[in-house]
Amino acid sequence: MMRLPDNLPRLLRLRPALLLTALCLLSACATPDRSDTRPGGLSAARIAAIVASPDRSEADRLNDQRRKPEPMLAFIGIRPGMVALDLSTGAGYTAELLARAVGPSGRAYGQSRPPPGANAPVRVAAVPEGNSAPQLAQARPAAPAVRKSSVQAIEDRAQEHALPQLFSVLRPFEDPVPDELVRQLDLVTLMFNYHDLTYSGVDRGRMNAAVFAALKPGGMYVIADHAGRPGTGISEASTLHRIEEAFLVREVEAAGFKLADHADFLRNPNDPRDKNTPEPAQPKDEFVLKFVKP
Repeated sequence: MMRLPDNLPRLLRLRPALLLTALCLLSACATPDRSDTRPGGLSAARIAAIVASPDRSEADRLNDQRRKPEPMLAFIGIRPGMVALDLSTGAGYTAELLARAVGPSGRAYGQSRPPPGANAPVRVAAVPEGNSAPQLAQARPAAPAVRKSSVQAIEDRAQEHALPQLFSVLRPFEDPVPDELVRQLDLVTLMFNYHDLTYSGVDRGRMNAAVFAALKPGGMYVIADHAGRPGTGISEASTLHRIEEAFLVREVEAAGFKLADHADFLRNPNDPRDKNTPEPAQPKDEFVLKFVKP
């Protein structure tokens, strides 16, 4: 008669554990690869498709080389259905990307301030429901002869690229959000212009407080800018167009925000940060910060 091992009871006790381990390994192998999906955001493949949209302008594609929209949208965690606002939108580069990312179920707004001497602030819809021609709530000041106004730029983007979810907001920085959007916003962005607000008479404390009030709890405030040297604060904002990162963090957190994350995809540690255009020629050192409303 064959002798059974003396430690058979112990082996039997271990076998279920070994079986469970094997099942776990098999399960892991069968799990789809989700490595291209950011938590709560769009997949890398979807972001790449947005950036590669064939109807995007050549000017925007050229800007992509510096702005790196794919890691930016991934870092933000943008997703369909969001309501987003881009402060100091300029020609609307970021606002258009946000509109494409939030899709038809979301909304994206590009904010610019009224020109000197303009009437009271007004929200201007870029494309009303039904995709009819834009109807301004109030007469818009004439655009400069060479450069479009931000309002016109957003309207043109909305119509030329069939983005009815893209709108323009004409309001001062200290009160940048229309009443109907207060506590409706999921995201506010401010790309490479915070330093400009330090020497252009903007009350940044009021602006940050207004952004805080307009965001939903858990809403994000994402700011990117050109990095200044430690200890320089805003002293070189008008000359070198740089701002000290720690100074900006202190100002934004004073409004109640919490710094949640930072990204390094625009950093350049070789930039001496002592000139507007680095010498030798190279990209500027730039930071990207994500603040959250608790």
